[in-house]
Amino acid sequence: MKEIKQYLESRIGTYSLFFEDLQGNYSYGYNENVQMTGAGCIKLPIAVSVIKYVEDGKASFLDKIKIEDNDKVYGTGILHEFNNREYTLFELLVAMLIQSDNTAANKFISIVGKDRINQDIAAQGLKNTKLNRKTSDESEEDNRTENITTALDLSKIWKHLYNASFLNRENSTMLIDILQRQQMKNKLALYIPDDMKYEISSKTGDKSNVENDTALIRTKKGAYTFTVLSMGVPNSVYGTVTLAKCGKMMWDDIINNF
Repeated sequence: MKEIKQYLESRIGTYSLFFEDLQGNYSYGYNENVQMTGAGCIKLPIAVSVIKYVEDGKASFLDKIKIEDNDKVYGTGILHEFNNREYTLFELLVAMLIQSDNTAANKFISIVGKDRINQDIAAQGLKNTKLNRKTSDESEEDNRTENITTALDLSKIWKHLYNASFLNRENSTMLIDILQRQQMKNKLALYIPDDMKYEISSKTGDKSNVENDTALIRTKKGAYTFTVLSMGVPNSVYGTVTLAKCGKMMWDDIINNF
């Protein structure tokens, strides 16, 4: 993994990474505790908190939730394109994770509450992650404060899901399975063989000068978490290419050294 660190040090921007072999005793980090802009990756801890909310009996996956005009925000997702209608909580969860839907994410923040989400983040031992605001289309004042996370914290979420140590086993497996269907496979997973690419659970994030990806990789050889976050990249293509190269080096290391 040192080669990935050396590569990132040669690239324009600020980067952090964390890799862990979940069945072994090896991990490797680079700036892994440096707080970075979460972008769409913040939807991973939001999803965990929503499912915990259901586990605690505060809601049901079948609850109907109406999305109206004042709920809709643009950016990623598709719910803002539809007429006002009701969705089940589970449908909104899938939209938030697979399409990174901002409208669904903001609705969940309203339902569960920012304070409770941050309490759940702390309960998982995520020391440098904080949900500060809703996503996209917020006021200029709100946009001054980013949602923040770290490569280590995002990887900890995957470890909790893999071990069912925060959510129960059924719901941990469900969330991992949903994130296997995450549509954006053009970053860490880009150069991974096609027969494995769609077995990887991942959550990407991007905004101006930010390209992020965090993944759980399960193979016959073992299970691994890998997260790369970036800030200050010149443009989205540059950042995407950088993360894709990191993913290729990570995959080659797993194949050859684990």
